[in-house]
Amino acid sequence: MPELRKDPIIGRWVIISLERGRRPTDFPDEGRRRKGGFCPFCAGNESTTPPEVLAYRDGGSSPNGPGWKLRVVPNKFPALQVEGMLNKMGEGIYDKMNGIGAHEVIIETPDHNETMSAMPVKRVEDVLWSYRDRIEDLKKDRRFSYILVFKNEGESAGATLEHSHSQLIALPIVPKSVIEEVEGAKQHYNLKERCIYCDIIRQETMTGSRMIAENRDFVSFAPFAPRFPFETWIMPKTHASNYSSGTPEQYANLALILQETLKRLDRVLSVPPYNYIIHTSPFRDERNDYFHWHIELMPKLTHVAGFEWGSGFYINPTPPEEAAKFLREAKV
Repeated sequence: MPELRKDPIIGRWVIISLERGRRPTDFPDEGRRRKGGFCPFCAGNESTTPPEVLAYRDGGSSPNGPGWKLRVVPNKFPALQVEGMLNKMGEGIYDKMNGIGAHEVIIETPDHNETMSAMPVKRVEDVLWSYRDRIEDLKKDRRFSYILVFKNEGESAGATLEHSHSQLIALPIVPKSVIEEVEGAKQHYNLKERCIYCDIIRQETMTGSRMIAENRDFVSFAPFAPRFPFETWIMPKTHASNYSSGTPEQYANLALILQETLKRLDRVLSVPPYNYIIHTSPFRDERNDYFHWHIELMPKLTHVAGFEWGSGFYINPTPPEEAAKFLREAKV
């Protein structure tokens, strides 16, 4: 019989459709195949992107030229523009403001064919540090309230260029989904004087049925009420409300568990397209006792259709316990 499961943080309901139960081999093969051809993100093509705002380089190399390990550049086709004022205003009952923000691309490697799951783990750590460096710089701009860091890997996951990259968008408002998540965590804390994410980590570690991997600082597990098959969350074991507060050792261990999780997904699901998103506290409330930053990683295996859009429910054909078992037992 199908199960209805409730997300304990924001109260979102998910249908775990056991009758539609799917093993990894039952999903369509939409693997991330590199096609080649001209790519503006490849080494040697730096002139085709906007000037870099951050780069990790070999000694002696010049800005906006070869010799880099990682580059961050403004998006050539930004969703928001950095120049100007917000100019919040009303138009009758409607509210609007100028589309002010920052939209940047983190080019994770000079090699067109290299992926996060296959690159040296120190380079994964560099990617994680670049997120922190750009967040810390952009939050100095008082127009911005939140920075969303995300990765679209594969065409069906929304990537318009196949060269491995991630993005960040600095926003003048806190997204509604973030507000709901923070408020759900705050309600739990007001009731029990405990962080709900810390409670989740304790329970998942104790039961083990949805655990995928762990190291000294982080856990990787399938959430109790996942929206999508093989959805995976990565969380720090020690309470931390904002992503930028990590230590060098923690970023090194985050790189290890993120790459291990990606390798497990590649092995079990034949290199699937995926999205990941960093969930962190808004700037105005960066340090608190109730929210716990984390990464949500979602392979792109199914499509959101009419029922999901109309009801707000998600239908997941793979129970998280089964997904976690497949991933936990994968040889990497």
